[in-house]
Amino acid sequence: MNNIIVYAETDSGKICDVSLELLTKARGLAERLGVDVEALLIGSNVEKLAPQLYEYGAKVVHLADDPCLEYFRTLPYAAITLRVFNTEKPQIALFGATTVGRDLAPRVSSALKSGLTADCTSLEIGDHDDAKTGKHYTDLLYQIRPAFGGNIIATIVNPEHRPQMATVREGVMKKEPLAEPVKGKINRIDVSTILVDSDFAVEIIKREIEERKIDIKGAQIIVDGGYGVGSKENFSLIFDLAKTLGAQVGASRAAVDAGFVENARQIGQTGVTVRPKLIICVGVSGAIQHTAGMDQSKIIIAINNDPQAPIHKIADYSIIGDLNEVVPKMIASYKKQSK
Repeated sequence: MNNIIVYAETDSGKICDVSLELLTKARGLAERLGVDVEALLIGSNVEKLAPQLYEYGAKVVHLADDPCLEYFRTLPYAAITLRVFNTEKPQIALFGATTVGRDLAPRVSSALKSGLTADCTSLEIGDHDDAKTGKHYTDLLYQIRPAFGGNIIATIVNPEHRPQMATVREGVMKKEPLAEPVKGKINRIDVSTILVDSDFAVEIIKREIEERKIDIKGAQIIVDGGYGVGSKENFSLIFDLAKTLGAQVGASRAAVDAGFVENARQIGQTGVTVRPKLIICVGVSGAIQHTAGMDQSKIIIAINNDPQAPIHKIADYSIIGDLNEVVPKMIASYKKQSK
């Protein structure tokens, strides 16, 4: 059986975290299948990044390193990816569900007629019995993601076509380097034999990068406000608690849609995925669309006046009460204990 290839996305001269998360997950999948993990690295002056891919388990790095590939453009990157996949014939190909991954992966899967599952939150290996044909399939990739607006968790399999392709959301998987890097090797790709002038029909005239002003993905403590907070004015309590604890402020989609806070703070299926050491959920009902983005937090504290709210089912500690009473008491108590 052929290997697993992870597309190693880069940004500002660094490997993106989601690619390292995918390599970590791919190691477990590869061990189950008895195959190796490989990486596809495309860009300009990116060969120096290969050792980091070895640290996360890539035994082969397919390297396309050329000045014309400095910035992502769909056509040349897709042409190179297709050449590698057609040559190496991986059984599984994984991409981050980033702006780049959501552009590149569908184009590649369409050209290969392989199918693609987008925005997965989990990947596993398992068997499948086809009720229509009676066939039994082994060692398939279970591509797991929320569906129907997050109301169910769907497990999708692709028995017949290869590679089995998926994009995976940032932050839903752990990023763990090996204790000892593998002794990897580089497979250099001659892009001059692949690319043609028409691949560069889109010309990049100017590129401007604005630093993200709000970044809650790596926060160790988060105060997470929901629609139950009630208003933008009431959200000041969430910010007060976060400031007291040295935390970041997160929010549910309902709170963002209501205009309580900025979109950049949204946690959940359509926001960011977080894994803080502590998350305090205030006025959060616990809809699966939201909890899918924070249920891997180490400690979850829920504050809600509804004892039947779903958030209590995943909380390590629950406080049933009015946030307007509970939160000020928490702030006062923390300040007192910190003296």
